[in-house]
Amino acid sequence: MSQLEHDISTLNGLIATTIDSADGYAEAAKEARGSRFETLFNARAGERRNLANTLQRQVGLLGGEAESSGTVLASAERLFFNLKSVVTSHDEKMIVNEVEAGEDHIKAKYEDAVRDRDLSAQVKAVIEQAYQAVREGHDEMRDIKHSLQG
Repeated sequence: MSQLEHDISTLNGLIATTIDSADGYAEAAKEARGSRFETLFNARAGERRNLANTLQRQVGLLGGEAESSGTVLASAERLFFNLKSVVTSHDEKMIVNEVEAGEDHIKAKYEDAVRDRDLSAQVKAVIEQAYQAVREGHDEMRDIKHSLQG
């Protein structure tokens, strides 16, 4: 696999995971309607869609065809571990725990990409910038989770 192919493949993998995350947040916002987390979840869904768009533009600049949907095996419900069944209980702790688990997943995917020594410098820089937003989102959800436990 050439470096260009590797760059495009890595970006497309992150795009699919980021779309899954956006879909998961949108589902969480819908199910948390009226709760104190609805606005936060909607904002995070929008942020993740913007990140996916940024990565899609980079694939286009590289001459590739960008991923336009989430992963086949990890729908929003799977990524957030069947969030819909959890939120029917309207337990904020359970909702936040499931969302934070999804955050662990996306953060790990981005960390793997940031450590990838085979990426071009240009693509690595784009991924590192996106990772900052992912990490901030993860850390925010982690902190919310811990505040609800204490």
